[in-house]
Amino acid sequence: MAQEDVFKKIVSHCKEYGFVFPSSDIYDGLAAVYDYGQNGVELKNNIKEYWWKSMVLLHDNIVGIDSAIFMHPTIWKASGHVDAFNDPLIDNRDSKKRYRADVLIEDQIAKYDEKIEKEVAKARKRFGESFNEEQYLATSPRVKEIVDKRDALHQRFADAMNKMDLEELRQIILDEEIVCPISGTRNWTEVRQFNLMFSTEFGSTAEGASKVYLRPETAQGIFVNYLNVQKTGRMKLPFGIAQIGKAFRNEIVARQFIFRMREFEQMEMQFFVTPGTEMEWFAKWKETRMKWHQALGFGAENYRFHDHEKLAHYANAATDIEFKMPFGFKEVEGIHSRTNFDLSQHEKFSGRGIKYFDPATNESYVPYDIETSIGVDRMFLSIMCHAYQEEQLENGETRVVLRLPAALAPVKLAVLPLVKKDGLPEKAQEIINNLKFHFNCKYDEKDTVGKRYRRQDAIGTPYCVTVDYDSLKDDCVTLRFRDTMEQERVKISELQSIIEDKVSIASLLKKIQ
Repeated sequence: MAQEDVFKKIVSHCKEYGFVFPSSDIYDGLAAVYDYGQNGVELKNNIKEYWWKSMVLLHDNIVGIDSAIFMHPTIWKASGHVDAFNDPLIDNRDSKKRYRADVLIEDQIAKYDEKIEKEVAKARKRFGESFNEEQYLATSPRVKEIVDKRDALHQRFADAMNKMDLEELRQIILDEEIVCPISGTRNWTEVRQFNLMFSTEFGSTAEGASKVYLRPETAQGIFVNYLNVQKTGRMKLPFGIAQIGKAFRNEIVARQFIFRMREFEQMEMQFFVTPGTEMEWFAKWKETRMKWHQALGFGAENYRFHDHEKLAHYANAATDIEFKMPFGFKEVEGIHSRTNFDLSQHEKFSGRGIKYFDPATNESYVPYDIETSIGVDRMFLSIMCHAYQEEQLENGETRVVLRLPAALAPVKLAVLPLVKKDGLPEKAQEIINNLKFHFNCKYDEKDTVGKRYRRQDAIGTPYCVTVDYDSLKDDCVTLRFRDTMEQERVKISELQSIIEDKVSIASLLKKIQ
């Protein structure tokens, strides 16, 4: 099945099973805005809990805050967002659709990568176990031609982005004969810049209102609270401040479901260090964050680092952790060495001293900062993309199953009475009443047991128990495992000990400790 078709099925599955709905759905939706349903919000909360505890529970020098969405407008002047928070946009005159020029070129580079991968896959199939990929890449004339084109485009693109040469970006699009996905034509406008911040008015009257912005990132809320946290917490370098919160960007090219939205949620941590040690900490946080992702068990081959060619004005090093989505490797987390830019700017614009006095060296300085920033929604999407599977069963049927990590699954245990009478529903409810304090349980009595199993498979429930007539006599139930569909008879009194450790966030944290 084509990856595009797989992605369409995942989007449809998210709506059908209560994970993600188009916002304002009964009014035909609002472009690039989504609501999380009853199962989606549970999965999302579990992702956030996993991240939060991995930061503030496993590190005694990291604390959390929750800053406001509305912030003083000068903050965004100091951070550079007012003057420099722009995307290069280009329109197709025939389709009247607007695109990010850099994304069009990145997609073209990805097409070259796909061609190379296809050639390698064909060669591997042809040569079998004797295949040497490195040698093949170096000696195949066809592959070398594609690699050379890819590398030349990549270098040209990197140079244009570093200079923010809008004319060159357009010329690249023309030279590569990149067409509009809608019209199929190359009738492009000039490239221009567009600021991504939402603005609104703050005040009780129109005359007295002042212009403020919905925050485009959560990081600045951490920077302007750096001094408060450092002093009240008596924090010593190095230390970090973590935050989870909503951010807003007026994305013109919002696409790929919840991958790029106008209202989204971030999990960010700013780690403040002594100047001169930032590259060492940058490397450590790269390793730590990759370990966090891979603890979910999705396979190391589905992750990679992508170092930035063009650095933001505040950074001296930057990399992305990319995950293999159905539409290619895409960023889920950014790790940046932001130097002392942000704190220095806020010190300058606010007039308040932010310097840290180091008792070890007896000097004062503005700390450097390492940032880890992960999009909750993108993380959610990467998990759904990996977990969604269609399986052919021995009886010829197809089973749709979400192989979610048990600790992240919305429902940990479904309790199913065999029939809706003779005391079985009451026994099932008794089990739920005893276990619901430990993990999320769901009661389901509609349809046959087989259909109920399929329903729980589709939302990723790792365990189901069936209460039958024998359960009333021996206090045992049939425990079914989602991934293998195997069943075993267990005592009701043992359910908690069997399940709890496997579905707790602690089970993931132990892998990265």
